[in-house]
Amino acid sequence: MALAGFARPLGAAAVVATLALGVFWFLHRRAIPEPSEPPVVLPARTVVPREVLEGFPDPVILLTAQRSIVAANRPARDVLGVGRLGGDLALSLRHPDVLAAVDTVSSGVPLISEEITLPVPVPRTFTLHVASLSDADDPDDPQVILVLHDETRAKKAEQSRADFVANASHELRSPLSALIGFIETLRGPASNDADARERFLAIMHDEALRMARLVEDLMSLSRVEINEHVRPRGRADLERILTGVTDALLVRAEGRGMTFDIRCPSDLPAVAGDPDQLTQVFHNLVDNAIKYGRADTPLQIEAKPVGKLPGGDAGGVSVSVADRGDGIAAIHLPRLTERFYRIDEGRSRRLGGTGLGLAIVKHIVSRHRGQIKINSQEGLGTTVTILLPATADGTPDARD
Repeated sequence: MALAGFARPLGAAAVVATLALGVFWFLHRRAIPEPSEPPVVLPARTVVPREVLEGFPDPVILLTAQRSIVAANRPARDVLGVGRLGGDLALSLRHPDVLAAVDTVSSGVPLISEEITLPVPVPRTFTLHVASLSDADDPDDPQVILVLHDETRAKKAEQSRADFVANASHELRSPLSALIGFIETLRGPASNDADARERFLAIMHDEALRMARLVEDLMSLSRVEINEHVRPRGRADLERILTGVTDALLVRAEGRGMTFDIRCPSDLPAVAGDPDQLTQVFHNLVDNAIKYGRADTPLQIEAKPVGKLPGGDAGGVSVSVADRGDGIAAIHLPRLTERFYRIDEGRSRRLGGTGLGLAIVKHIVSRHRGQIKINSQEGLGTTVTILLPATADGTPDARD
């Protein structure tokens, strides 16, 4: 792919040169009458090489020396939300480094390449390339080209690998040390003690299962983080997902004398999302409620439409999972979604927790452009609420 090598200045220059040649070829061609395919005239009185720009998978924007947008391809419109033609770039892309680079190139510097991070709606890392096309007699002609190559996936993969090694080495140290100790005991003082052997083998089995759960959760978290910036394009039926989750966990709940109180209207709007990931979200939440709720109490799961999500104008769906447990002190609530954060480490490990469940929930909800809210009162219980954007036809907003 032509833009894959943008990280190298030479590659960037080559692609920019190609785009520039396309621009000038098309501008020259408009002087030649061509009855069968007349040129497409866009706002700002400038003919744009649409077939060249639209062929690139990365956002490409053509600007005048005064930063007015002459043309923008579909990725620029979808990913960056670039607005109407003729407007100032600052109205669509307010990043100071981007605007400074455009101004610098407009003042005479031929090419600028640098790495930037756009913080909303989720952080994304791009390699920014800004280059001068040429001096033009008409101030409305394109004189600057801006290209943004998305490096988010590569950056997240690199960070995930580093985090995986650091977290795994730290969290696996304790169970591995326990296994080594038990093995040495079984080979030495307890080699002929049948009762000790059975007891130690049971503990070793539990520690091995704990390591397996930890590795599985770490890999799941890494996969979610790598794709967090890519909004899901599918359609998810929350009523079906919640039914599947409660069916899967029914035996575990009954083992503690718990019952499910499910409140879900039949006309609940669908949400734009990945059904498998949303199943993981609600499986984790209901599983936590079973672990930390009091025995012989109901677990309430309520889904309902929301006319307007906080911080926006769009409607959505709210799903809350409430238990009647010991509750959580307010000081812990802001950190509950941090990886490996445990209020009671000993209890968490006895119950089979890895300290990653809510971190996974947070990143999946972030990928779905949703919100997570946790409310708890000591002695009364905890309620976790997930807010997700609704969609009428299963197709999310094109802008990421």
